[in-house]
Amino acid sequence: MTGGSASVTDPESGLPIGPLVAAREACAPAPVRLDGSLVRLEPLDAARHAGDLFAETHDADRHARFQYLFEAPFDSEAAFRRHLEQKMPCTDPRFYAVVDQGTGRALGQMTLMRTDLVHRSVEVGNILLGRTLQGTPGSTEAQYLAMRYAFEDLGFRRYEWKCNALNAPSRRAALRLGFTFEGLFRQHYIVRGRSRDTAWYSIVDHEWPWIKAGFLSWLAADNLDAAGRQRRALADCRGPRPPA
Repeated sequence: MTGGSASVTDPESGLPIGPLVAAREACAPAPVRLDGSLVRLEPLDAARHAGDLFAETHDADRHARFQYLFEAPFDSEAAFRRHLEQKMPCTDPRFYAVVDQGTGRALGQMTLMRTDLVHRSVEVGNILLGRTLQGTPGSTEAQYLAMRYAFEDLGFRRYEWKCNALNAPSRRAALRLGFTFEGLFRQHYIVRGRSRDTAWYSIVDHEWPWIKAGFLSWLAADNLDAAGRQRRALADCRGPRPPA
C-alpha cells in the first residue's frame, strides 16, 4: 500500500512531489469465481445466465432499470442472449454474473473495467441488478467481493465508480459503499443521443482495510436478521475514516 497522498519536497528542485509508490505489478481481472456467503461472482455465460437475467431485469420497471446504462431494454430474451454472447469474450470490461448461492440463479451483472496496469487503477461498472437482488445484503456482498478481489488479489491501488450525474441512486450507493466523491466530468459522454455529465468516485488502497472491516461487520450474522434487515448501517460499521 502507498499510504496517503501527502507531498514531500524534492531535494534538487525544492518543489513538492508525491510520495514514492512501492513497486508491485497489478494483474488484469480474470474469469474467476468469487464466493461469498450470500452470492458469488462468476464469469458471465449467456447459456447459463441469460434466462435468469432477462426475467430479473425486464420486468415492469425495466425502463427505469436501464435508464442510465448505455443500452436500452431488449425486446426479447433472444435479443438479450445475443447481447450477452457478445460480452462473453471481452477482457476489458470483464463481465461477471451475480449468482445467488442458495438458488444458483443469476440475479445481476457487473464488470471490472478500464483496467490500467501501469498505474494500478480499475473501475467497477455496467452494474445491472435484478428485482430480487436490488437493495438486498447480497447486492452489498457482491460489491465487497469485487473490491476484495481488486485490492487483495490483483494489486490495484485505485478502485473507481463512475455514473451519470443524474443517477441519484447510484451516487447514493457509491457514498454508502465508502467511495469518495471526486467531481464531475462535464459533457463526458453522449449516451443514446443525450449528453451525460459523469460523477467520479474512488477508494484507494490505504482505505481498503477500513472499508473491508466495515463490510465484514455489516455482513456479520449479528448485524443482519433472518429477513436481511440491518441493525447498524454500513457507514456506522466502518467507524472514523482513516487519515489521508
